[in-house]
Amino acid sequence: MLKRLSLLAVAALVASVPLQGQAQGKKDSVVMAMALEPPGLDPTTAAAAAIAEVTLYNVYETLTKINEDGSVSPLLAESWQATEDLKSYTFKLRKGVKFQNGEPFDSAAVKFSFDRNAAPNSTNKDKSLYQSFEQVSAPDADTIVVTLKYSEPNLPFLIGQASGSIVEPKSAPTDATQPVGTGPYTLGSWTKGSSITLNKWPDYRNASAIKLAKVTIRFISDPAAQAAALLAGDVDAFPRVATRIVEQFKADPRFVVLIGGSKAKTIVTINNKKKPFDDVRVRRAILAAIDRKAMIDGAADGFGVPIGSFYTPGSPGYVDTTGINPYDPEKAKKLLAEAGVTTPLEVSLKLPPPPYARQGGEILAAELAKIGITAKIENIEWAQWLSQVFTPGGPHNYDLTIVSHVEPFDLVKWTEPDYYFGYNSEAFNALYKQIVTTSDEAGRAKLLGDAQRMLATDAAAGFLYQPQWITIVSKKLKGVWKDVPQFENDFSTWAWE
Repeated sequence: MLKRLSLLAVAALVASVPLQGQAQGKKDSVVMAMALEPPGLDPTTAAAAAIAEVTLYNVYETLTKINEDGSVSPLLAESWQATEDLKSYTFKLRKGVKFQNGEPFDSAAVKFSFDRNAAPNSTNKDKSLYQSFEQVSAPDADTIVVTLKYSEPNLPFLIGQASGSIVEPKSAPTDATQPVGTGPYTLGSWTKGSSITLNKWPDYRNASAIKLAKVTIRFISDPAAQAAALLAGDVDAFPRVATRIVEQFKADPRFVVLIGGSKAKTIVTINNKKKPFDDVRVRRAILAAIDRKAMIDGAADGFGVPIGSFYTPGSPGYVDTTGINPYDPEKAKKLLAEAGVTTPLEVSLKLPPPPYARQGGEILAAELAKIGITAKIENIEWAQWLSQVFTPGGPHNYDLTIVSHVEPFDLVKWTEPDYYFGYNSEAFNALYKQIVTTSDEAGRAKLLGDAQRMLATDAAAGFLYQPQWITIVSKKLKGVWKDVPQFENDFSTWAWE
């Protein structure tokens, strides 16, 4: 009896003391939140940056990887070499890689992906890049040669974006809802309007290095709800959180506030094709009505740097063009009168959900009212914004809108006649052709400056500011990036302390 009691006592004692492995075991799941829900999960067929936030480097991979500091390293390509004129690149592919459906990754899959991006019916956001490929050849299973129509020093960077994701040919038609890639995570579930779950793929080539077994991504657009979810511990990390909630987290020891740089451009897009915005004087009047500092303070809570064109400080060839269309409401009124515009002029201002757009829209409407333009605000959901305002070749049914363009080095968008800007300038197209055919670094930088000045002089849009993106993260969660050269969340680097 005593022996039995002592055994029970030992058992109770063991039960009450955590096993060493349990005591030291790390959490292997995380809950992240995003402001916007992606419209689908194929970043090669739709432009929404929210798709990349979920899938890039997680579900899908690219030949190259863009790192936090903007540098480029090998991913599905082990190495690459360019010819001296930067018009041909040879990529050596990683061997032994499989897609999540068991199919082999090889040069045929890369060629299929690049050719598909360039096809006439392609809806890839960087279609023009892939159409600039003269030829994509696969001399053997482990080699891809891309020959371009012009020099492109940024090609390794550009194909590391989500639009360059390598897809498995047979699964490509259903990737938007059932994504198949070569990355460390597979889609677990997608509850529309609520959350997406990604599960670690046990057959990933480097699975032992992936610390998180499960990532749940929740969608929370309202700033107050974002703050509440973080404070309640329901969310562990919130990249690109609403700027207005940041202050209350700076002194909270449970969190780290990461303030990072970006290559994004927040702009008031003006529908250049619609009257009276097809008159440069009207567009210049809109720009002269905008106080950039007030916009940065009110829409981004001070987290931004003024810009005067579609290019960001710190990029090669950047020039400061903020002086070309300075804040001058009296000049704005004169420009409208010169253009024969009868005031009050009523215009539509369609705003997507992000707080910077909604807050910025209120400020813009107030500033335009001072010069006789009545902006009728329409707050619309992200899917509506994409279909009504943005979709290439779509109705582009808007006068003004506010949005952040987050892709770096995308001046090419101003040469695309069906793009939602509605901007069509033969002079700019010719200048851009000069830029891409100039391999000399200094010569290219000078031409890039000319391009920025031309867009500013044409008042092609209301160029507002380069945003700083804020991430609020649990203090014990490591590997979350501070700087954001593009929208991505690389879960392969995340781990609990």
